[in-house]
Amino acid sequence: MLKGNGAFIYEETTRNERSQTLYFIDPFVEDSKMGAYLWPCDERCNDNSGSCGAIIDADLVDGFSVETISPWLVGALVAAFILQAVINGISIYLLSMVGQKIVAELRDRMWVHLIRLRVPYFDQQASGETVSRVVNDTGIVRNLITDHFPQFITGIISIIGAVTILLLLDWKMTLIMLISVPLTIAIMIPLGRRMAKISRSLQDETATFTGHVQQTLSEIRLMKSSTAEMIEEKRGQSGIQTLFQIGLKEARIYALIAPLMYTVVMAVIVMIIGYGGIRVAEGTMSTGSLVAFLLYLFQIIMPMTGFALFFTELQKAKGATERIIEILDLPLEEGQEGLQIDIANKTLRVSNVSFSYEKGEPVLKNLSFEAKPGEMIAFAGPSGGGKTTVFGLIERFYEPEDGTITIGETPINELSMLAWRSQIGYVSQESAMMGGTIRENLVYGLPEAGAISDEVLWNVAEMAYAKEFIQEFPEGLDTQVGERGVKLSGGQRQRIAIARAFLRDPKILMMDEATASLDSQSEGIVQQALSRLMEGRTTLVIAHRLSTIVDADQIVFIEKGQVTGIGTHEELSRMHGLYSEFAEQQLT
Repeated sequence: MLKGNGAFIYEETTRNERSQTLYFIDPFVEDSKMGAYLWPCDERCNDNSGSCGAIIDADLVDGFSVETISPWLVGALVAAFILQAVINGISIYLLSMVGQKIVAELRDRMWVHLIRLRVPYFDQQASGETVSRVVNDTGIVRNLITDHFPQFITGIISIIGAVTILLLLDWKMTLIMLISVPLTIAIMIPLGRRMAKISRSLQDETATFTGHVQQTLSEIRLMKSSTAEMIEEKRGQSGIQTLFQIGLKEARIYALIAPLMYTVVMAVIVMIIGYGGIRVAEGTMSTGSLVAFLLYLFQIIMPMTGFALFFTELQKAKGATERIIEILDLPLEEGQEGLQIDIANKTLRVSNVSFSYEKGEPVLKNLSFEAKPGEMIAFAGPSGGGKTTVFGLIERFYEPEDGTITIGETPINELSMLAWRSQIGYVSQESAMMGGTIRENLVYGLPEAGAISDEVLWNVAEMAYAKEFIQEFPEGLDTQVGERGVKLSGGQRQRIAIARAFLRDPKILMMDEATASLDSQSEGIVQQALSRLMEGRTTLVIAHRLSTIVDADQIVFIEKGQVTGIGTHEELSRMHGLYSEFAEQQLT
């Protein structure tokens, strides 16, 4: 039968005369019978016993000869392979990019949430464990999304396409192949549950170990001065051994998955080859069709083995996301939104405030006092009485259980946290510093930090008696202070912390043992600077050395969380027995 340009089709009957095939003939190529079906015409189609299958692979095998090779066909195949490779590469990159973006947004959300959590959370949780949640747990999620999810998606697409073709090629053999699906599910469900449990244990132990490592290294001087190397060695090795044992449990799961999946795959292949061989022998299937079926079968098997690993990693990621969600569900500090008012020239009142870190263990009981503008209010009393806790409540690190704290007539919890804290200068007894330069520590937290001139920085350093030692450093304000300021002495760190408070120009100045690390000469100069700074400002001071607070307008004496006396130095010396003992011991 002639078909345009001299091409024609002829009909050929197989030797057993059970099926017929139509072939395409190119008159310009000698003896060029191409092994490609133009349309189904097999008797097997009529009795539903098989498929003619418009599949090029089968006919390439059945009708293959050197004469059938065409440059156009080879070029088309090469182009198809290249196109597939390009599309595969682009899809993997795009899916990986999406995965990286998702994890980046998750880490960003966790970080923003963490730095706004209430202070009590950090009192109860080791910082290393929290770091592990942000880095390690999100890393597990990243591995799933960027490394395994793209392969899972491309595998799904490949399987859908291959199964569709196999159903058209031979639905009976395809059903035999699909027997492996319930077998695989039956294997993966119990192993996946076991993996999820192991993964949660591994993540918890990793967080604990990370916290221990971070704590030990951050206090390396304490560890060495205490000759605790052997103790920390054993603790570290214990944590490492625990992680090792959990890792072995995880390895056992992987060790089971691989051979079980291999067994299922080989069983399917053997059944397909056996059943297909019988049909070839009976003449109901050609050799080429069997080869084509096996080729497409391998396109299913490869992704299926990857699915086992994907669902295993999915269970690991499930445990990680549970920990991440626990953090994201924690309540934030109240007062992110609130009133924006100037607190200058307003009286600070603390009225009947009670507070406890743990239920049933009160730290403060019905504490009351007030600080008028420009007054210096000092807090004295035995250690552990609750003086520093009062500062924590005023800073709103904690919320009182009972009572109120007001500025003017406004409760401080109605102010926005930014508006309140930006008007307070706080110098703690720990002399907290961030890693970086002296300049970065001085301007830390200030929105206009980049616009602050060196002249201003040197002025506040001089006020805090820090200018002299800073100038002695070759790099001056750009001197690196080390982690937590370890390259500076305690007195130097304290003076930089005081200079930082000066720079904020606070309406309320809070000093918690601010001069404790200074020698007598430095203390005198700092006290003079403080006197200038306190003009027109409310100042709260905690001091164990009464010499620094004898000139305070009011001294609040706190014992076991309760105010037992309020007055000037002279008044308390006459009326308060314990204060008079303190004064006699320290001032005479």
